Amino acid sequence: MHLAYPAVLSALLFCTGLYGVLARRNAILILMSVELMLNAVNLNLVAFDVWLSRTAEETLHSGQALTLFTIAIAAAEIGIGLAIVLAVHRNRGTADIDRLRDTAEGDESPAADGPDSDTPATGTAAEKAEATA
Repeated sequence: MHLAYPAVLSALLFCTGLYGVLARRNAILILMSVELMLNAVNLNLVAFDVWLSRTAEETLHSGQALTLFTIAIAAAEIGIGLAIVLAVHRNRGTADIDRLRDTAEGDESPAADGPDSDTPATGTAAEKAEATA
Protein backbone atom coordinates (compact mmCIF):
# COMPACT_ATOMS: atom_id res chain seq x y z
CA MET A 1 0.00 0.00 0.00
CA HIS A 2 1.26 3.46 -0.84
CA LEU A 3 1.86 6.09 1.79
CA ALA A 4 -0.34 8.55 -0.10
CA TYR A 5 -3.64 6.83 0.76
CA PRO A 6 -3.47 7.13 4.55
CA ALA A 7 -1.83 10.56 4.25
CA VAL A 8 -4.69 11.89 2.12
CA LEU A 9 -7.27 10.33 4.43
CA SER A 10 -5.50 11.86 7.42
CA ALA A 11 -5.46 15.27 5.74
CA LEU A 12 -9.18 15.03 4.99
CA LEU A 13 -9.95 14.01 8.59
CA PHE A 14 -7.84 16.84 9.95
CA CYS A 15 -9.49 19.41 7.66
CA THR A 16 -12.93 18.14 8.68
CA GLY A 17 -11.98 18.49 12.34
CA LEU A 18 -10.55 21.95 11.77
CA TYR A 19 -13.76 23.03 10.05
CA GLY A 20 -15.73 21.64 12.97
CA VAL A 21 -13.67 23.63 15.48
CA LEU A 22 -13.98 26.85 13.51
CA ALA A 23 -17.64 26.58 12.46
CA ARG A 24 -19.39 24.95 15.42
CA ARG A 25 -20.85 26.84 18.34
CA ASN A 26 -21.63 23.93 20.64
CA ALA A 27 -18.81 23.07 23.04
CA ILE A 28 -19.39 19.31 22.81
CA LEU A 29 -19.19 19.38 19.01
CA ILE A 30 -15.97 21.37 19.26
CA LEU A 31 -14.50 18.71 21.55
CA MET A 32 -15.55 16.02 19.07
CA SER A 33 -13.85 17.96 16.27
CA VAL A 34 -10.65 18.20 18.31
CA GLU A 35 -10.82 14.44 18.83
CA LEU A 36 -11.20 13.98 15.06
CA MET A 37 -8.08 16.06 14.48
CA LEU A 38 -6.13 13.99 17.02
CA ASN A 39 -7.25 10.78 15.32
CA ALA A 40 -6.02 12.16 11.99
CA VAL A 41 -2.61 12.74 13.58
CA ASN A 42 -2.67 9.20 15.01
CA LEU A 43 -3.42 7.76 11.58
CA ASN A 44 -0.50 9.71 10.17
CA LEU A 45 1.85 8.47 12.89
CA VAL A 46 0.95 4.83 12.32
CA ALA A 47 1.15 5.16 8.53
CA PHE A 48 4.60 6.72 8.65
CA ASP A 49 5.74 4.16 11.23
CA VAL A 50 4.74 1.31 8.91
CA TRP A 51 6.37 3.04 5.95
CA LEU A 52 9.62 3.67 7.84
CA SER A 53 9.73 0.16 9.31
CA ARG A 54 9.84 -1.27 5.79
CA THR A 55 12.90 0.81 4.94
CA ALA A 56 14.75 0.45 8.25
CA GLU A 57 16.39 -2.74 9.40
CA GLU A 58 15.36 -2.27 13.02
CA THR A 59 11.69 -2.02 13.73
CA LEU A 60 11.24 0.14 16.81
CA HIS A 61 7.59 1.03 16.14
CA SER A 62 8.07 4.41 17.76
CA GLY A 63 5.17 5.88 15.78
CA GLN A 64 2.79 3.31 17.21
CA ALA A 65 4.07 3.90 20.74
CA LEU A 66 3.61 7.63 20.29
CA THR A 67 0.10 6.96 19.02
CA LEU A 68 -0.74 5.08 22.21
CA PHE A 69 0.43 8.05 24.29
CA THR A 70 -1.61 10.41 22.10
CA ILE A 71 -4.72 8.28 22.54
CA ALA A 72 -4.25 8.27 26.33
CA ILE A 73 -3.76 12.04 26.44
CA ALA A 74 -6.75 12.59 24.14
CA ALA A 75 -8.95 10.43 26.37
CA ALA A 76 -7.92 12.44 29.42
CA GLU A 77 -8.46 15.71 27.54
CA ILE A 78 -11.93 14.70 26.42
CA GLY A 79 -12.85 13.55 29.92
CA ILE A 80 -11.73 16.80 31.53
CA GLY A 81 -13.22 18.91 28.74
CA LEU A 82 -16.56 17.14 28.98
CA ALA A 83 -16.59 17.61 32.77
CA ILE A 84 -15.94 21.34 32.33
CA VAL A 85 -18.66 21.63 29.67
CA LEU A 86 -21.17 19.81 31.88
CA ALA A 87 -20.32 22.03 34.86
CA VAL A 88 -20.73 25.17 32.75
CA HIS A 89 -24.00 23.82 31.34
CA ARG A 90 -25.33 23.23 34.84
CA ASN A 91 -24.38 26.75 35.96
CA ARG A 92 -25.29 28.75 32.84
CA GLY A 93 -27.90 26.52 31.22
CA THR A 94 -26.24 26.47 27.80
CA ALA A 95 -23.24 25.00 26.02
CA ASP A 96 -23.33 27.58 23.22
CA ILE A 97 -19.88 29.16 22.90
CA ASP A 98 -21.16 32.58 21.78
CA ARG A 99 -23.54 32.89 24.71
CA LEU A 100 -20.83 31.80 27.14
CA ARG A 101 -18.45 34.37 25.68
CA ASP A 102 -21.07 37.11 26.06
CA THR A 103 -21.79 36.21 29.69
CA ALA A 104 -18.09 35.99 30.51
CA GLU A 105 -17.57 39.58 29.36
CA GLY A 106 -20.33 40.65 31.71
CA ASP A 107 -23.39 42.78 31.33
CA GLU A 108 -22.01 46.15 32.28
CA SER A 109 -25.15 48.16 32.70
CA PRO A 110 -24.74 51.82 33.57
CA ALA A 111 -24.16 51.93 37.29
CA ALA A 112 -26.23 54.22 39.40
CA ASP A 113 -23.27 55.78 41.18
CA GLY A 114 -23.55 59.27 39.79
CA PRO A 115 -23.66 62.37 41.99
CA ASP A 116 -27.46 62.61 41.77
CA SER A 117 -28.10 58.94 42.51
CA ASP A 118 -29.78 57.70 45.67
CA THR A 119 -28.60 54.05 45.45
CA PRO A 120 -25.03 53.02 46.21
CA ALA A 121 -22.92 51.27 43.57
CA THR A 122 -22.50 47.52 43.85
CA GLY A 123 -20.10 44.90 42.52
CA THR A 124 -17.51 45.85 39.94
CA ALA A 125 -18.86 49.38 39.51
CA ALA A 126 -18.15 50.06 43.19
CA GLU A 127 -14.65 48.66 42.84
CA LYS A 128 -14.02 50.91 39.84
CA ALA A 129 -15.31 53.92 41.76
CA GLU A 130 -13.00 53.13 44.68
CA ALA A 131 -10.04 52.64 42.37
CA THR A 132 -10.53 56.02 40.71
CA ALA A 133 -11.12 57.89 44.00
